[in-house]
Amino acid sequence: MSASADAAHMAHALVLGRRGMGQVWPNPAVGCVIVRGGRVLGRGWTQRGGRPHAEQMALEQAGAAARGATAYVTLEPCAHLSARGPACADLLVASGVARVVSAMQDPDPRTAGQGHARLRAAGITVDCGLGEAEARQDHAGFLLRLGAGRPFVALKLAATLDGRIATASGESRWITGPAARAMVHALRARHDAVLVGGGTARADDPLLTVRGMGDLRQPVRVVLSRRLDLPQDSALLRSVDVAPLWLVHGAGADAAAWRRDGVDLIEVAAGHGGIDPGAALQALAARGITRVFCEGGGHLAASLLRAGLVDELHLFTAGAAIGAEGRAMLGPLGLERLADAPRLELVEQRAVGGDLYSRWRQR
Repeated sequence: MSASADAAHMAHALVLGRRGMGQVWPNPAVGCVIVRGGRVLGRGWTQRGGRPHAEQMALEQAGAAARGATAYVTLEPCAHLSARGPACADLLVASGVARVVSAMQDPDPRTAGQGHARLRAAGITVDCGLGEAEARQDHAGFLLRLGAGRPFVALKLAATLDGRIATASGESRWITGPAARAMVHALRARHDAVLVGGGTARADDPLLTVRGMGDLRQPVRVVLSRRLDLPQDSALLRSVDVAPLWLVHGAGADAAAWRRDGVDLIEVAAGHGGIDPGAALQALAARGITRVFCEGGGHLAASLLRAGLVDELHLFTAGAAIGAEGRAMLGPLGLERLADAPRLELVEQRAVGGDLYSRWRQR
């Protein structure tokens, strides 16, 4: 197989793997393609809830034709048995594939090189590292959860040209147009959890579900509220049968009033002025969350930026101006020097309907 053909098939596997984003936590969203003689025999991606794995899906599609083929996988095939399914390394050995090309080694200590070793012991050629940079970006949440004990954090901000998210009276619907709002639903669907602060939950009464995207695993709705001073008749609470609701609070909050089916109460340490965002993210990771989509408000966004916890920023800018009396999209950052300002790197920029969308990454 030529290097260009290998690269094309791995790119195919990466695209497939992205279909699982937001749907497979706590597992990584993996893609797999089975190829022989230039013909794709099987395609797979990790299924909703984390099982079956991508390799199993692709091998089942390929059937007996997988013998002698090459499997392209975006992460080292797992080597550990599970109550929910077999080890993918064993499935590949049993299928008779001749070669496995994986984008990167799995850092999970249950696999961590053992999958590749098991394949090589069975006489299968193993090549690792093709498409690794792209795979690491796709698996960033899984890698951060294992390595740093926190999920990947994407911050979404929607503001006017002068950086305002609402008028002085609090009116904010709608800053951006329908195309931008539809894109936000697509972004929610690619994350395990949607996060807001208590102020946003009180002011906007948001639903935070994915709508208009078909039958998807809904993200967990997470609200950070130190005192749990949230309305008991909120849209979030009325919809716990549609999507789970996790309330992250500090010590001393009246948690008893919120105990009911569909609501998970999580106590974490409080920092100056509110919940410690790092402690909150660690608590989410401990429960399996790998990717978080934060939708504000301004104080929560600022606290995440101050702590260096924003991995990616999605900024929607509307062609309107509100003025200095409007509400700023970011709360205080406490900066004295420009050199201390958080710096992000522009990845892409394009029009979405009548608004401007830009995506930024942590340097």
